[in-house]
This record gives sequence, structure tokens and C-alpha cells, in this order.
Amino acid sequence: MTMRLFEPEQDSDNPELGPDTAVLCGFALPTESILLPDLEAVTAQAPFRNMVTPGGHEMSVAMSNCGDLGWISDRKGYRYDRTDPLTQHLWPQMPDSFRDLALRAAAAAGFADFQPDACLINRYVPGAKLSLHQDRNERDFSKPIVSVSLGLSATFLFGGMERSDKTKRIQVQHGDVLVWGGTARLRYHGVQPLKQGWHRALGSIRVNLTFRKAG
Repeated sequence: MTMRLFEPEQDSDNPELGPDTAVLCGFALPTESILLPDLEAVTAQAPFRNMVTPGGHEMSVAMSNCGDLGWISDRKGYRYDRTDPLTQHLWPQMPDSFRDLALRAAAAAGFADFQPDACLINRYVPGAKLSLHQDRNERDFSKPIVSVSLGLSATFLFGGMERSDKTKRIQVQHGDVLVWGGTARLRYHGVQPLKQGWHRALGSIRVNLTFRKAG
């Protein structure tokens, strides 16, 4: 495992991401043998589904959640809720392996006081993407975002405080963890359409775990 703080592999002109950001290469790999079974157990309780945006468009990324709160989207808007609207049950508890990884990654990036209460689980198939957006549904913007990549590699887009700002590309691999907070907490970000491929751990998909302090 190697660590790149503020200087990940990016565009050919190799710009820096700026302060309060970190790319932790392979940080999740040592716990892969625990993370993957726990991921399977969570999504067995709260299956992946393609949510609908407030505008009525089906998201190309399938989602689930675990933790005290789960992020949902429908015609009523974007929000967090304690109950899975698909099963009408509480979201599954966040596995200890998930929480421990999030805490260690946040601390390694300089955010020692992080206690996530929500983990968004995104499943990408080839062609799926995540448009540029800000994470604004949380109550406390002083806490960072911790994003764990599993499966196929992807191109993560990291922009500025305005949607029109130029974006920087980061190639994220299986086991990489991105962390951003502080002055970077509300920067726009997204994921380019996933390319075809095969990964030994998850086959032809990519899964992203995004930890947040939502409540």
C-alpha cells in the first residue's frame, strides 16, 4: 500500500488536487477479505436498486446503504432516511470492517474526528456514470467524505466549487481510498462512464463505498 497525499495520478499536465484532499493507494486492500463478504451480507438485506431523480430520470448507478441513515432519491427529492423504502426496514447496520476502514482512512488524511453514520454503496456496470454534483444533504459540512473503490478501475472527476469549474481526472483502482473535507468538502465531483473490463474480486462491476456524517 502506498499513499499519495494531494498528488494523485491525474491528467497529463499533472495538476495538484489542492488542500484537504488525499488519495490513499491500496489502503483498503489489507481488509479486502473482510470487506467483500460484509458487502455481500449488507446488499442481501438491502438489495441494489436504480433510484429515480426528482426530475424522473432513472440513475445509471444502482444503490444501497448501510448505517443509521441511508441516502435516497425519488420524485420528492434527495434526502437521508432511516428506513429503506424498498424493504420498509431499517437500513442494515454498518459492518465493523466498513467503519474501521473509514476511520483509519480519514485519520490518515488528517481528519481524526470522523464518526460516519451513513455508507452509500454504489454499483457501476459498464456505461454507468455519476454526474458532477456536490454532497449537500448532510447536516455537518465540517466532516470529510471517505470514498472507497472496489472492483473495476474508474475515472473520478474532481472539480471546484462551481459546476462550470475545470475538473481533474483521477484513476482509482481496486482498494484505493479518496478523502476530502475542510476547504474541499463542497467541491463538485463525479465518475466518468465505466469502461468494460473484468476484475478478479467483483467481475465486470465497480462498487464504491462512500462514508459520511449525515445526521
